[in-house]
Amino acid sequence: MTAPSQVDYHDVLRVWREADAIPQIEHAWLYDHLMPIFGDLNGPTHEGWTLLAALAAQTQRLRIGVMVTSNRFRPPALLAKIATTVDIVSDGRLDFGIGVGSRPSHPIARREYEAHGLPFHDTEHAVGSFAEACTVIRRLWTETEPFDFHGDYVQLTGAFGNPKPVQRPHPPILIGGRSSATLRVVAEHADVWNIPGGDIEDVVRRSALLDRYCKEIGRDPASITRSINLAVDYDHPGACRTAISEAIDAGFGHVVLGLLPPYPADVAQWVTDELITPTTK
Repeated sequence: MTAPSQVDYHDVLRVWREADAIPQIEHAWLYDHLMPIFGDLNGPTHEGWTLLAALAAQTQRLRIGVMVTSNRFRPPALLAKIATTVDIVSDGRLDFGIGVGSRPSHPIARREYEAHGLPFHDTEHAVGSFAEACTVIRRLWTETEPFDFHGDYVQLTGAFGNPKPVQRPHPPILIGGRSSATLRVVAEHADVWNIPGGDIEDVVRRSALLDRYCKEIGRDPASITRSINLAVDYDHPGACRTAISEAIDAGFGHVVLGLLPPYPADVAQWVTDELITPTTK
């Protein structure tokens, strides 16, 4: 994962092209913020989906996605169209990452809403609209006739997605989050669930809670792949190797390694040699 902030486009492109040639690296991700949430708060941040489309056209093999899209930024029907376009550009390599959006308690992230004229609703509204968004996005990807949708938060008249994504029935849906409300949406809609790492005991508890919610609605918990974000410290790779091993032992086979800029030369190969190969032997 390369956060598209405090970095030049060509630096991100360099890392993705390098990773695309390394079979051990299976997927690559951006994040979805409109202003920096680390470093210089007035520094550069690239828009995630626009950048993802550009990187899709410059790579051949990697699964790609945004970890994760803020449902607060874009109306769901528009987001479905954007994601479809990226799936087509990538020839069916998109993993569709989505989440509720920034927490109200995160003031650095929250400022980007006021700066871009976007509403910031309370948590109840955010989670409710997120659940409806997952429903309508899937329908736009799969239904063959126009439809109306009149939810509590999303209103669509004559909605129709054309063209459809390359992947059928649709790109895999990855939902990121750890709150109990979000996990209920994960149980209903997600193919992959992602959670930030750091406290492996909490991660395991959240995974067990997701298992419970799946069973309540009659879904096999094993049908949802468990994914985790882990930060990479270039100076202390041993700590990351330990975290990867703990995550795999806990059932998290989809591991996302977060790289911070500036990216060292040949960083994708370094990640492979120092972090991936030693923990997957």
